[in-house]
Amino acid sequence: MILDDLTQTHKYASLHPRFKQAFEFLTTNHLEDLSLGKHEIDGDHLFAIVVNEDAVSMLASTAQFECHNKYIDIQYVFGGVETIGYKHRDTCVEPRGEYSAEKDVLFYEDAPDFFFKLFPGQFGIYFPNDVHAPMIGDGKIRKVVLKVLFQ
Repeated sequence: MILDDLTQTHKYASLHPRFKQAFEFLTTNHLEDLSLGKHEIDGDHLFAIVVNEDAVSMLASTAQFECHNKYIDIQYVFGGVETIGYKHRDTCVEPRGEYSAEKDVLFYEDAPDFFFKLFPGQFGIYFPNDVHAPMIGDGKIRKVVLKVLFQ
């Protein structure tokens, strides 16, 4: 997991072949004007999902404690304050159901080890080892979730 401010993306662009393009999407678009939902950038290799939703309780979010096998998430907050729960996948012991290849998600019953906040202008990068419980807070959370094909 990586947490930082959008002004620091130059530090991470070389970590994955599609990170530079993902960060360019965030820095060259007026995010407030983008329509909600999916925006194709590079087919299934890289796409964005614009979200403007009510935050949820800690209990509701941790009930959807998730990780992915196929995609890396870059989640950038541009409105509201988002709290996220986190636990490294290697320490999770209670999977809930089976991995869904169709939805690229595996849920866990485990509780997060810790919580942190993302403020407008900040992003988190969640690799397949990063189990996360997003969207915790009050009011609306506006963010872009970039899905970057891991392989």
